[in-house]
Amino acid sequence: MIVDLNLQNKLVVVIGGGNEAEKRISSLLKQNCSILVISDSTSTKVNKLFKAKKIKLKKQKIQDIRFISEFKPHMIITTTNDKKLNHKIINASKRKKIIAYSSDNPEESDFSNPAIIDFDNTIQIAIFTGGQSPAMSKKIKAKSEEALKELITKEDIAQIKIQKIARKFAKESIPSHTQRRECLRKIINDNEIDQLIKDGQIKDAEKRAITILRNWK
Repeated sequence: MIVDLNLQNKLVVVIGGGNEAEKRISSLLKQNCSILVISDSTSTKVNKLFKAKKIKLKKQKIQDIRFISEFKPHMIITTTNDKKLNHKIINASKRKKIIAYSSDNPEESDFSNPAIIDFDNTIQIAIFTGGQSPAMSKKIKAKSEEALKELITKEDIAQIKIQKIARKFAKESIPSHTQRRECLRKIINDNEIDQLIKDGQIKDAEKRAITILRNWK
């Protein structure tokens, strides 16, 4: 089952600071979570992210699992070359009901990493082979990406962003879930909004959406 975890404002600890850690950090940066990297050595890219204050960094060699009790993270990702240590971290995390992933042991991890096609940090499409072949996931991603670019337009991205604004406003002004859903569906199908988006008048499209919400009965 493919799910998108809500990690907003939650702490994720990444053990290791090399190339594999970079991949995991890159995905986490889109989740608006707090990222703490623990490693005695870090790559140039990880150091740059720390200097840019996009992640936190604790330079130390991990030899045991005491950091789990110290930081109490929501998720732990371990990317070290020490299989025994990774295994120990995974087991300790499970005992403490913490979501855990090990790059060298996806079978024992709580989740797998699909190949992600990302459109403007707004639409993410996962290519997943059930953990059987990450290499094939990446190959299929490469084949699918160009085709999907023809299907998913800038107008679709703009409509999603308008829907985000509209949903927030709808929750404040329309008490019924059914009515909110109908109103948001009307906004999606509104020809005037579609035309404003095509003309690049995004602010006017947002105003039109808010007008529909205010007049909703």
